[in-house]
Amino acid sequence: MYLLLSILCSTLIFIVFKTIDRLQISTLHTIVINYVTACGLGMILNTQPITIKNTIQADWFLGALFLGFLFISIFFVMARTAQTHGVSVASVASKMSVIIPVIFGIIVYNEGTGKQKIAGIILALFAVYWTSLKKNTNLKSKRSLTLPFILFLGSGIIDTSIKYLETYYVPENGIPMFSATIFFIAGSLGFIYLLIKNQWRFTLRNLFSGLILGVINYGSIYFLLKALNHETFESSTLFTINNVGVVMLSTLSALLLFQEDLSKKNWIGISLAIISILLVTLA
Repeated sequence: MYLLLSILCSTLIFIVFKTIDRLQISTLHTIVINYVTACGLGMILNTQPITIKNTIQADWFLGALFLGFLFISIFFVMARTAQTHGVSVASVASKMSVIIPVIFGIIVYNEGTGKQKIAGIILALFAVYWTSLKKNTNLKSKRSLTLPFILFLGSGIIDTSIKYLETYYVPENGIPMFSATIFFIAGSLGFIYLLIKNQWRFTLRNLFSGLILGVINYGSIYFLLKALNHETFESSTLFTINNVGVVMLSTLSALLLFQEDLSKKNWIGISLAIISILLVTLA
């Protein structure tokens, strides 16, 4: 259930970004308010005493500081990649990063590497690529690969770091505060950026879109952490299912909600995604 909810929330993030772009709502302001909202949710759900001293002295604080910086940075890189190269390139770059936490899980946590699981993971990479591929996807120069590569690397490091911190430093009852701290750091950095750019004025539309995105964004991280905390799946299995599931649901949502055309390659990708999930899960 936690895994399914994480997939749903992650998919809704793409839908919200697509919607606010069509409504011409500021993406930058929405992202900043989103992190403030997510931070507030984490504090509301937290059952432990909240003090600055306890937070700073927590074993996971330095990791949360690092993740907060990555969260806001990679969100901006994702937006920039989508604007310059297209949504399909941004989607491929972010979701292909599943290979980083998968390899990390196999090496560091000694997770299983049976033939069926490896086959499923390889199929998952092809599935993500084929599902996201569009006719206008074109990267001509080495320089144009810079943003997609940063997005690929950053997304993989985020997933890997979340799993590592959850495994060794974050107690189960500490997940809400851990999440809130990450979002607080990301939101604070976002506000500083807006102040430097003199773009600190918010409209009601920005506030409303940020509020909605914040609830969804918090859910995606919270439910992913809860799923990782469960013993049902190894992290390599869970990240594979999560990323492929998001690509599948996002593609189908684009078809139904935004009437985007799906090519034969896209349908092949969806079929491979289903097969890869079955292989990895049953392994």
